[in-house]
Amino acid sequence: MNYTATVLWILSILIDTLGQLSFKAASTRAGHADGIARWQEMFANVWIWLGIFSYIFEFFIWMAFLSCVPLAQGVLLSCTNIMSVMIGGRIFFGEKLTTKRLTSASLIALGVALVGWSG
Repeated sequence: MNYTATVLWILSILIDTLGQLSFKAASTRAGHADGIARWQEMFANVWIWLGIFSYIFEFFIWMAFLSCVPLAQGVLLSCTNIMSVMIGGRIFFGEKLTTKRLTSASLIALGVALVGWSG
């Protein structure tokens, strides 16, 4: 994988993580409303818009990345965001990182990165 593809891959992971964490923040700040009222609360929150714009921006980064690598390799490499989302969940939302969860996610990310990088 060349330098451009590597930079695009890292950028894709960072932007995807930002989007995931933004959606989580929007959903946790929506209060206890149900149905349409809950969605109205979420759409009034800046976090959901940051998540949406992150995903729109990531779409273009993803397309650029796929133009540099084969599809199978790109999809595998994109799965390494498991680690960044999990760590972000811990830092920003206090989610638990058990030994099993850390070991499993690390092995998945390592295996996917090795297979994807060597493609």
